[in-house]
Amino acid sequence: MGESKFEVLELIPDHVKPKAILVKLPATQQQVLHAMERSGLSWPVIFKPDLGERGWMVRKIKNAEDIDRYLSEIKTDFIVQEFVDLPLEFGVFYIRFPSQPHGFVNSITGKEFLSVTGDGTNTLQQLILNKDRAKLQWDKLKVAYAGQLDEIIPKGKKIELVSIGNHVLGTTFLNCNHLITGKLSTSFDRISKQINGFYFGRFDLRCASLEDLENGDVKIMELNGCGAEPAHIYHPGSSLLQGIRDLITHWRNLYRVSQENHECGVPYLSFREGRTIYRNFKKITAVNQLNAIKKPTD
Repeated sequence: MGESKFEVLELIPDHVKPKAILVKLPATQQQVLHAMERSGLSWPVIFKPDLGERGWMVRKIKNAEDIDRYLSEIKTDFIVQEFVDLPLEFGVFYIRFPSQPHGFVNSITGKEFLSVTGDGTNTLQQLILNKDRAKLQWDKLKVAYAGQLDEIIPKGKKIELVSIGNHVLGTTFLNCNHLITGKLSTSFDRISKQINGFYFGRFDLRCASLEDLENGDVKIMELNGCGAEPAHIYHPGSSLLQGIRDLITHWRNLYRVSQENHECGVPYLSFREGRTIYRNFKKITAVNQLNAIKKPTD
């Protein structure tokens, strides 16, 4: 917690990650646009805090006006990342014990983006308010789709409301552990070994097909370490007891990785250091969240 997401991205091999740049505050719209141009980034792009969690302040940015709006809210350095326009998104959890030559994948979470499907009768607003998961996002959606809310959506037409795969933004998490194969574990073992010092964490990625996923032909948008969860446990209707069992296994694996790394000379984080990191993290995110609440809706 509290690590730079951009520094983690820099560790990932170039062929499996999208283009990304770090914008340090203070910054102006023109400075961001020039940085994007120099890096070959084009619309749309994803903006997200260099320090953040659970989809906080992650936005799809489509134009210069969106940049101004984002700059008026964000109070910490942020990442501008190429938008990966691939149809499938997964969270793939990988583990390798430092004493072992090879690692394995033990959790795959599929992500079903928040969407509604037209029936030829109801307006977009009615479709949103009639769907429990979408209704929870109403405050954001009524702004994002202000000019379309009164449109009657043709029968069978599917509208993806949010294209960011985060649970708090309405994405449904699905247990896709049936996709785990020896070949898939080998593919992610090959990628992971190119990341110095990495033994435990979740790749949030997109890919074109299940075959590409198994072959490791993916684009990794983010890599989360010991703060990440095996998110397949949030599959709708999943057993609470099984979820607890999976988390206990998860924590045992984390403890073993930590213990084995320590035996190899890696010092443990002291309680005082951990508390300081946590307090600094909460302080930064609290200031930004308070600012977002105070910001009037356009």
